[in-house]
Amino acid sequence: MAASPADGLGFLLSFRGELTGARIRAALGVAGLHPRQAMTLMRLAPGSMSQRELAAVMEVDPSQLVAILNELESEGLAERRRDPADRRRHIVEITEAGASALERVDEAVSAAERELFADLSEAEQAVLRSLLDRVSVDASDHDCSGD
Repeated sequence: MAASPADGLGFLLSFRGELTGARIRAALGVAGLHPRQAMTLMRLAPGSMSQRELAAVMEVDPSQLVAILNELESEGLAERRRDPADRRRHIVEITEAGASALERVDEAVSAAERELFADLSEAEQAVLRSLLDRVSVDASDHDCSGD
């Protein structure tokens, strides 16, 4: 048992998470992206998909995704087009400019992660990832729409 609440795992994880999040947000800023915008481009990088599929894999409300896509389209980083096979469906894809922005993000995030986890071996990082995957959280319980 922790000696004080500040020594509790939840508090430590929250505190370290806030600092880590700030560092990653700064890395995303290299390309002028907010976390949700970067995540959207990451999901689109492998190939185009329907707007509905994208909302599902991102686990966001479709109305939130529309706002994100509007921002990305206005910056020329993603585009939507009607599916010729089903005019009710929108297909979303990353643009060349979006792929370029994503490359800058990847480089900046990789550098941030090297800095953040410099004191952990690859094996320790794998253990940390495994442990974090087992922490019981549900994004739908919280409003994660902030920047």
